[in-house]
Amino acid sequence: MAKAESSGTVDVKLLELLACPLTKGPLTWDAKNCELISKSAHLAYPVRDGIPIMLPSEARQLDV
Repeated sequence: MAKAESSGTVDVKLLELLACPLTKGPLTWDAKNCELISKSAHLAYPVRDGIPIMLPSEARQLDV
């Protein structure tokens, strides 16, 4: 799994392996909010203690 590094980033190689569980689309890292963003699903998946929480029920709805 991707983990948040102390610099507030996610390992690029691991980020490339992760996909949105709903759309299977790519995710982008939002360092400010410590979230993985699925633009296609309009969801932000939280990263807690370096662990991405890839459950749609835990994701935050993004404003369109």
